[in-house]
Amino acid sequence: MEHKPSVPGEVPTFTATLIIRRFDPEVDEEPRWQDFDVELHATDRILDALHKIKWEQDGSLTFRRSCAHGVCGSDAMRINGKNRLACKTLIKDLDISQPIYIEAIKGLPLEKDLIVDMEPFFDSFRSVNPFLMAGGAPKDGKERKQSPVERARFDDTTKCILCAACTSSCPVFWTDGQYFGPAAIVNAHRFIFDSRDEGSNVRLDILNDKEGVWRCRTTFNCTDACPRGIQVTKAIAEVKQAILRGHP
Repeated sequence: MEHKPSVPGEVPTFTATLIIRRFDPEVDEEPRWQDFDVELHATDRILDALHKIKWEQDGSLTFRRSCAHGVCGSDAMRINGKNRLACKTLIKDLDISQPIYIEAIKGLPLEKDLIVDMEPFFDSFRSVNPFLMAGGAPKDGKERKQSPVERARFDDTTKCILCAACTSSCPVFWTDGQYFGPAAIVNAHRFIFDSRDEGSNVRLDILNDKEGVWRCRTTFNCTDACPRGIQVTKAIAEVKQAILRGHP
């Protein structure tokens, strides 16, 4: 219900209902749903709503957040059934005439409330060697030069913030804990197609595995979930093509 502003220029508020999937391993055997009524502005974000609940209603509500500006990637969660960043999801973009459902991302071990264990995700990330592999010093002893065209080749996949929204939206990842997942492949892509890197074939060998790129079923869930707009499915397809060619 919207509350009309009492002062000219005042932003109106309204009450929204958030239904949050709660889990406390010290108390609960299974997750449970709990609803909260929160007074908000249309310009508030889901993160603002969670803060209001934690600070004003239930201090035990547990979730991750850091920068609150869509850069750190720590507050990925499922909002109305879709993976999103809480800090980038505006209340005005949701239908507040209906309850807003919030739960932890899927496919990773649930630790408490909206927090999952990210270690399996980062294990996959680390396994693809997500760093520049180059032997020897640069020709001029100072830098490895690259043309704008060469840089543009992998620009899209440099945007990844490791939020796990893409990986935890993947049906294959939900059912197969060994699959590298979209985020790991995206970060491999970022270096496979970097003209300064000399470890592309190593990464292609790693991903040419039964749990590598060939497990992707091209459902586009990952691309839809990415808060940075990365064309994840396209990047995975390009890595597949590079494996078939034997080089980037």
